[in-house]
Amino acid sequence: MTLFSTKAPVVYKSFSDYPTYAEENLWTYYTPKKTTFKLWSPVAEEVAVHFYTTGDGGEHLGKIELEEIDEGLWAMEVKEDLLGVYYTFQVKVKGKWLNETPGIYATAVGVNGKRAMVLDLAATDPKNWENDKGPDVASPNEVVLYETHVRDFTISGNSGSSKPGKFLGLVEQGTSNPEGLPTGIDHMKELGITHVHLLPAFDYMSVDESVLDKPQYNWGYDPQNYNVPEGSYSSDPYCAEVRIREFKEMVQGFHSNGLGVILDVVYNHTGLTEGANFNLEVPGYYYRHAEGTWSNASGCGNETASERIMMRKFIIESCRHWAQEYHIDGFRFDLMAIHDIETMNLLTAELKKVNPNIIVYGEGWTAGGSPLSYTQRASKSHTYMLKQVSAFSDDIRDALKGSVFDARSRGFVSGAHGMEESIKFGVIGSIQHPEVHSGRAAWAREPWQSVSYVSCHDNQTLYDKLKISCGDASEEEIINMHLLANAVVLTSQGIPFLHAGVEMLRTKKGEHNSYNLPDEINQINWNWKTSYNDVFTYYQQLISLRRAHPAFSMPTAEMVYHHLEFIKTSPGLVGFQLKGNANNDSWKNILVYYNANKTAVRFTLKEAWQVAVKGKTINQSGIETVRHEVEVPPVSMLMLFQE
Repeated sequence: MTLFSTKAPVVYKSFSDYPTYAEENLWTYYTPKKTTFKLWSPVAEEVAVHFYTTGDGGEHLGKIELEEIDEGLWAMEVKEDLLGVYYTFQVKVKGKWLNETPGIYATAVGVNGKRAMVLDLAATDPKNWENDKGPDVASPNEVVLYETHVRDFTISGNSGSSKPGKFLGLVEQGTSNPEGLPTGIDHMKELGITHVHLLPAFDYMSVDESVLDKPQYNWGYDPQNYNVPEGSYSSDPYCAEVRIREFKEMVQGFHSNGLGVILDVVYNHTGLTEGANFNLEVPGYYYRHAEGTWSNASGCGNETASERIMMRKFIIESCRHWAQEYHIDGFRFDLMAIHDIETMNLLTAELKKVNPNIIVYGEGWTAGGSPLSYTQRASKSHTYMLKQVSAFSDDIRDALKGSVFDARSRGFVSGAHGMEESIKFGVIGSIQHPEVHSGRAAWAREPWQSVSYVSCHDNQTLYDKLKISCGDASEEEIINMHLLANAVVLTSQGIPFLHAGVEMLRTKKGEHNSYNLPDEINQINWNWKTSYNDVFTYYQQLISLRRAHPAFSMPTAEMVYHHLEFIKTSPGLVGFQLKGNANNDSWKNILVYYNANKTAVRFTLKEAWQVAVKGKTINQSGIETVRHEVEVPPVSMLMLFQE
């Protein structure tokens, strides 16, 4: 039966005049006896829910009208068992019915995300899900992050995966490359990372889930349904429950192997603008505007308005949904400076209630101008005001390899002059330190608020950047620069972040923006592990050393001030000492030198030291004992210790 009762249009002077309901539960709620539908839309004259047999096409079962139970708040209970029924909302504004939408709070959708489905989420839980738990995290800089794209990691024919490009392919054990070397999750465990950072894995627009036999690729930074996993990574995108169950099985697989799962989230913009789900419910409200049009700090056509009550509510509740329903261990915020400081602080406080081990970090910049006041932005320069949030350090990134905006520019490891103070600023985690004079203002309150990295999915891979900027360098020289760059990352006080495949000299054939390029460019080629196994071994052993020695992950700035002192050195050389069993380390004193020069550097010692790292050799038990003099090989790290 169809019901209608049109109300007179309400005119508001501004979005701030809209009635809001920060505490209202707007999520569709199912029981076998009834399902409750709710929607917030102050400008709606009517709101209807349509019912369908399938997520695309199929039979239209009818529609019902929601009642306005309070100003702008619409609801209806359907007292029958709707399990498995697909539905959409439709809103009438200014006498016109807008397009149907699954609703911004949809938690299950059919193929291509056009219709939501009524679902008992508990029925999608894997066996023993109630006991599933991610790793404990005492301080965020104890974590070693590893960023990958779901498809990239297993889609290559030499990955050995029986589920290539899928959620479950990521956690399939026992896979290997043609030479028998571990791939997939076994490779991650062998490498020693602690948390897997997945590029967007929510339901995004750009891949057509109905034709997965057709070559398609996208990173996924074009959000469609924020609270649902991406269908193309499931075994069956037509059945709404399958992607949910398989995502949970993936998380459980990572957790059972001791690995945490970080979601890359993109709340700063949507893939569509006028036709986005937000605008099909409350046109214009969820976005910022400038000069009569959509403001565009994202560089993608729009930017969301986190400072508005109902957008803030959505972001917080959406993240909480992933943390509670999917047991997610952390979130990486795309273009985090588009969001306001208050929202990020409220969000992290809420997430810590769900799981105290959750970590949150993001890009502390925008891609363009924004009407949001600079003083309100969750930018890198305001990280000290963010209570439980970290930000990427583009300072250490560009200091190590050169600017990402100029492929030919060089950094410390590739021979640029005058980068020593910038490297030191990165080593301390972007906090204040009396011995660092980089000219940069300290922006982190604690060292763990700085995410140390030299490469990620954006821009050229580290290998490609070094090849382009150092065209006259030999392969061996490129490898030495490559190892030194992440040796700095893995011995800094910030959170170390690695781009998947960097441990095997990953290349994208020089491409700097591969967001929609084919698998041939983006995939992990597991033959690299065979060709560059010595590079893999170096990364593996250095990660092991970092995790075994808490001196490299001191939790407070005060501890860094007390235990880390720099050594006066010559150009192209950075040295520091971690002294006094820093952070209860078993090593009493640690000496670290980074030599970016093409020649070896010798220096004298007053006491006997054990060598832990020299050139490509790492041995935590000690390679040799040195007493009077030691040499740092060209373009490499030297590490000494005293017990």
